[in-house]
Amino acid sequence: MGAGREVAIGIGDQIIATGLAKGAWAKRGKKVAFGPHGRIIWDKHSELIFRDNPNICYPGNEAHQKVEWVDFYKGNRGYNRKGNGHWIWNMDWRCEPGEVRLSHGELAAGERRGKGFIVIEPGVVRWKSSAQNKDWGFHRYQAVADKLIDAGHQVVQFTHPEAGQILSGVKTMQTHNFRDALAILRNAKLYVGSEGGMHHGAAAMGVAGVVVFGGFIPPSVTGYDMHTNIAGSDTFCGSFTACSHCKEAMANISVETVFSAAMERLSG
Repeated sequence: MGAGREVAIGIGDQIIATGLAKGAWAKRGKKVAFGPHGRIIWDKHSELIFRDNPNICYPGNEAHQKVEWVDFYKGNRGYNRKGNGHWIWNMDWRCEPGEVRLSHGELAAGERRGKGFIVIEPGVVRWKSSAQNKDWGFHRYQAVADKLIDAGHQVVQFTHPEAGQILSGVKTMQTHNFRDALAILRNAKLYVGSEGGMHHGAAAMGVAGVVVFGGFIPPSVTGYDMHTNIAGSDTFCGSFTACSHCKEAMANISVETVFSAAMERLSG
């Protein structure tokens, strides 16, 4: 037994994992261990997202706790499998909103940043080869931000070392890590951005969202009912590299479509 140190699978997948573990301790008196039976897969994001979660087994505790093994880790994520140059999606998969247990100190720090704003995340995680397929375009997010500001809403963008371009006219809030961002996000009235870690985080915090999916992954697979999930295609290629299909799918999603969805969520 023991932990396997692996390449990071991404924060979004870690949050999905917390949804898979939800209720394990309270309902069954068990801790969930992620990995092939007998070996917990643990990476640089695991402790950050799993911290203080009573449902999850930490490495080294496998022999001392009642453990339920779940095969969810890099290379075996359940919602997809590798095809020839693309992901093949499991259309029977549904994401349960995850949970991140923030401390009293984290919650208080988040509340000090204010409430009732809209968070927009125009960037995508660039270290993934498929990142461009999830990129709606900075100029489109800027246009949505402008329209929301003109409608009287406060718009916030998080700043951090990987933030990329900063939207004009928005209020910036510096975050030190993803938990810090979630502590602020939970006080927002809406999240607007691409499918990815932050949209999974919004669902975990119970925050409504407008999520731009494009044509990479089906909204039915990694989307949530509490969000408005916008696709730009009827097909979802899952290409490992930048592709014209995903670029066209993103172009099919207009600024007005995203803005109108945001206004509908805000009024609802």
